[in-house]
Amino acid sequence: MVSTGDTAPGISATVGTSDHEPFDLDDHLGDGPVVLAFFPGAFTPPCTNEMVALQEHADEFEAAGATLFGVSADSPFSQGAFREEHGLEFDLVSDTAGDAIRAYGLEMDIAALGLYGIANRAVFVLDESGEVVYDWVADDPTNEPDYEAVLDAARSV
Repeated sequence: MVSTGDTAPGISATVGTSDHEPFDLDDHLGDGPVVLAFFPGAFTPPCTNEMVALQEHADEFEAAGATLFGVSADSPFSQGAFREEHGLEFDLVSDTAGDAIRAYGLEMDIAALGLYGIANRAVFVLDESGEVVYDWVADDPTNEPDYEAVLDAARSV
């Protein structure tokens, strides 16, 4: 599992819009901290709470010079609808193949719900070179991160 001090694995995926824009993490390094918020699935109550809470802190992340991304295995279409419904202004990254989820050591199954290969809830803050300066991984995917701790980590870069 990726942790503080590690070089963050690269991510090549798609931005969650109907345009299927390509996403490459390397394109966002070097312009301030990057916050990667992995979440299990769009439209679920805990994930909605987390993404809305991150949106509520968007101005503070911007003031810290941070770029925020949500990452899940949801399709770009689902993520686009999720962003629109909840007024999310930051990009969601569609990792439908699960490559980033596995690279960060976050793959999990919730068999009772028929969900396989989804991301556990986790947040990583990366510095400009891609080093992980903060990591948090949920013990239970219904738990949410400490948003102030994430903001403090972004401010510290």
